Amino acid sequence: MQTYLDIQNLTKSVGDRLLFADISMSIAEGQHVGLIAKNGTGKSTLLDIICGKTDYDSGTVTFRKDLRLGYLEQTPRYAPHMTVLDACFSQAGELSALISRYEKCLQEPGQPGLAELSDEMERRGGWDFELRAKQVLTKLSITEYDKPVGQLSGGQLKRVALANVLLTEPDLLILDEPTNHLDLGMIEWLEGHLKRRKCALLMVTHDRYFLDRVCSQILELDRQALYTYRGNYSYYLEKRAERLAAADAAALRTQNLYRRELEWMRRTPSARGTKARYRKDAFFELQDQARLRPEEKAARLEVKSGYIGSKIFEAQYVSKAFGAEEKITILDKFYYNFSRYEKMGIVGGNGTGKTTFLRLLLGLERPDEGRFVVGETVNFGYFSQEEMPFDERLKVIDAVREHAEEIDLGGGHRLSAMQFLTHFLFPPERQQDYVYKLSGGERRRLQLCIVLMRNPNFLILDEPTNDLDIPTLQVLEDYLQTFRGCVIIVSHDRYFMDKVVDHLLVFRGDGRIDDFPGNYTQYRAEVALPQGSGKEKLPVSAPKAAQTANQTGGASVSVNRHRNGNRLSYKEKREMEQLEEDIAALEAEKQSLETELCSGTLDVADLTEKSRRLPALAEELSAKEMRWLELSEIEHP
Repeated sequence: MQTYLDIQNLTKSVGDRLLFADISMSIAEGQHVGLIAKNGTGKSTLLDIICGKTDYDSGTVTFRKDLRLGYLEQTPRYAPHMTVLDACFSQAGELSALISRYEKCLQEPGQPGLAELSDEMERRGGWDFELRAKQVLTKLSITEYDKPVGQLSGGQLKRVALANVLLTEPDLLILDEPTNHLDLGMIEWLEGHLKRRKCALLMVTHDRYFLDRVCSQILELDRQALYTYRGNYSYYLEKRAERLAAADAAALRTQNLYRRELEWMRRTPSARGTKARYRKDAFFELQDQARLRPEEKAARLEVKSGYIGSKIFEAQYVSKAFGAEEKITILDKFYYNFSRYEKMGIVGGNGTGKTTFLRLLLGLERPDEGRFVVGETVNFGYFSQEEMPFDERLKVIDAVREHAEEIDLGGGHRLSAMQFLTHFLFPPERQQDYVYKLSGGERRRLQLCIVLMRNPNFLILDEPTNDLDIPTLQVLEDYLQTFRGCVIIVSHDRYFMDKVVDHLLVFRGDGRIDDFPGNYTQYRAEVALPQGSGKEKLPVSAPKAAQTANQTGGASVSVNRHRNGNRLSYKEKREMEQLEEDIAALEAEKQSLETELCSGTLDVADLTEKSRRLPALAEELSAKEMRWLELSEIEHP
């Protein structure tokens, strides 16, 4: 295999802070490498150095000659007036210039030179590039190809940038947090796409399932050094534990030897003068080693939560919609009675209303109909997607002390703000840094720290895994698993959801919400239909989703709950037979659409029409499948 990238003895400092020293690594053809580190230790800086966007202090960065490099930054930037398609063409090199000339020619009177440009587009694959761009954008739920990027949200812009870098088909693809702002369907699509790609890959991500399934090698940046693990994330966890255990044992031996040598050095001054010089020199070297901070143990948060009564909240037939001309329904007569100590996950596509639901519950938005009734003892702690405003001139420790000097752990135990920050992976020296020096991930960690130290008994976490590093996520997972309160989490991190939540609300759009008892992996396993004609029987263990009725008047509500019923009526049997035929027809149409979209033979108008039909078809198919499941559970209780 050819070596695409070789780094030797690389060192980088920012001010008086050393990020990494004398690190070396290489990436060869076809290798998929994941980079793991705590926030603020230099992951993004290392990627910027590799891509030539940041200088370094010493060392060498060498690429194979004529290597094509693609880089997805955490915060991509495009000229606001560029259209979505223009942004996708922006890194296509000479092909991009050709497409731009062709589009400009179309706008000119008489279209001079159009025939020659059309021939060149045909010869160099310009038509195919535009088709592929629209296919990838559609997979990422971007269908307004002529919309200026200045009108896109941050998440949409990141998805456009992801499409852009994938379309360039580089030899070495570098991705910084590619799963941020992707919903679960997009993440699974990207996972499969990258696994099929033959290019070399280096990426930073906190999505541990993604790392496990895509990467064949893990690099860990820890304490200014780089460690290599030649396996996926599961292998990394195993070997890292072995490394830490060996480091702990070595540290213990060093401490014991240091104590013995210290006793020897403390003997009477007269005896000290006759001591062997080599042994005195060895003592001072040993002293430096003994004073090195030992490997960190996994931090564990055990913060006391306030008392919470049996009444939590009740959503009483809540409706919410946006838009006048094109109405978008978020909730439709939604009823739900939240239980004590419940840990709920909320999943669904982007734009289906997950964050709006949280804001309605917190009273930050008003429903169109119905209301939320919240118990008197409930004390919300809200970790939002928006960054908390901090005084940049404050030190980290002072930013925390503005909210509390001490944190109650319960049982008469208390932690000072400094001790609490240390548990939350801010070492004492980092606590004395000013807030403006923190990385984006460290600021999010500080924000989460402040939310938790207020002792809430009901935590609402909106995309908590975005910008948090894996060590912080592990601390948070341990905390939430033992949290004596209620939790609602909106997240696209499958690993995180599997470890924390006990059931899901699945937002399907248009006000339709399914209530599934289990974690995300169980949900995916239960609702997946067999591939084929659509007439194969589904497992009878599939979720018993059914429409619950208004307890007072029998009106339908939007949560599909498990239903116990009798055998199917004649009308329901006929409905089930019709559903099987409809599902088979929709599956066939979907397969045909996907084949046509990937054929590269469609013109722009057909491609646009079929790209818009595909998500609508998927929603229709999903609705019919869920109804089939409801009837199946009644037929086979």
